[in-house]
Amino acid sequence: MSDARPAFSPPLFGFLVLSVVHLVAQLVDGEAVAAGTQMVLMPLLAWLLLVRGVAAPQRLVQWALAALFFSWLGDSLPRFATGDTAFLLMVGGFLLAQCCYVVGMWSWRSRSVLRQPARVAPYAVALVVLLVLLVPGAGVLAPAVVLYGLALTATGVLATGLGRLAGLGGALFMVSDSLIAIAAFRDWELPAHDALVMLTYLLAQLFLVVGVINARSVQTSTGRPAAKSRNQAA
Repeated sequence: MSDARPAFSPPLFGFLVLSVVHLVAQLVDGEAVAAGTQMVLMPLLAWLLLVRGVAAPQRLVQWALAALFFSWLGDSLPRFATGDTAFLLMVGGFLLAQCCYVVGMWSWRSRSVLRQPARVAPYAVALVVLLVLLVPGAGVLAPAVVLYGLALTATGVLATGLGRLAGLGGALFMVSDSLIAIAAFRDWELPAHDALVMLTYLLAQLFLVVGVINARSVQTSTGRPAAKSRNQAA
């Protein structure tokens, strides 16, 4: 048996390098560099998914690509607006991204933590805590906050159906977006807030994409889960 190793992946290399550049720019207030790099990071992940996801279930790949597209809109459109408009453009893009991930991963729900209600409890608790923190200060946006929180939590829960790495990606997505929301509605920020938001966000997206690349059909013709191939790892 040959020990095949994954070939060099230009989109993954580009994503990792530009992610580091972007995070450093965030830490040193290099706004122009941070803005420029942020607008190309999701396209690089989409390229990675197109190149390495040929053996993955194509419906899942298509929904993940749609999620990356709307994430890119959430990253990019706010650059061309200000104030509440910029915030709403960002939230709108990412809400659509979450919905795409949820639809794409729905077929894998039987492999997720939904099988074990006790393991869903941390996600439910995180959602309740987040809504308790945000809804009182959200005003007319309270319904949108609740909807976004539900979509974000659903993404985190369903991502566990694609494996541990994707599950970690879903959890990091919850962390990243929670940090944004808490800063927006409660004016609470951690040190190096923007860099921390982007670090968790970029890792989340990368881990979700790798989870999609390594995904196999829910069942084979024998009714058993299909085996994974090491050659498909990013």
